[in-house]
Amino acid sequence: MTNQITVGETIKIRQAEMKDVERIVSLCEQLEYSVTNKQIEQRLAKILNSDAHIVYVATLVNEDVIGWAHAHICDSIVISTPAILLGLVVDQDYRYNGIGRYLMQQIEQWAYLVGCESVLLRSNIKRQEAHSFYEKIGYTNIKQSVTFSKKLQPQE
Repeated sequence: MTNQITVGETIKIRQAEMKDVERIVSLCEQLEYSVTNKQIEQRLAKILNSDAHIVYVATLVNEDVIGWAHAHICDSIVISTPAILLGLVVDQDYRYNGIGRYLMQQIEQWAYLVGCESVLLRSNIKRQEAHSFYEKIGYTNIKQSVTFSKKLQPQE
């Protein structure tokens, strides 16, 4: 069930605060990211102390967090400085009301103000609805790639 709301009248966008940890965790779980309150608390504390990062939350009038977006400035040798969107989640009960668009507008405004020339994002190949959303708000798929990761271990 999707709750009908009016963005701008009943939704407020503000910077995330430590009091938002529990709801951020809950929203992460909706996208199948397994995180704990302690992990998000530690990560958010570090992020909030960095001028290169921004985390916005979308809240209802009663301050319930129903979405979040996180981006950071990425200095690069090969491309003009972009902001990288690291996450965007809107509560499944509030999707399709413009909240994601509203959060992305805040990210874009922040990126512009801090001197970024673009916003880049990566989206899992299986998230077709997310791809459609990004295209609707003006993003273009510029590259298909494969993501690699390596767990780091202490050197012996």
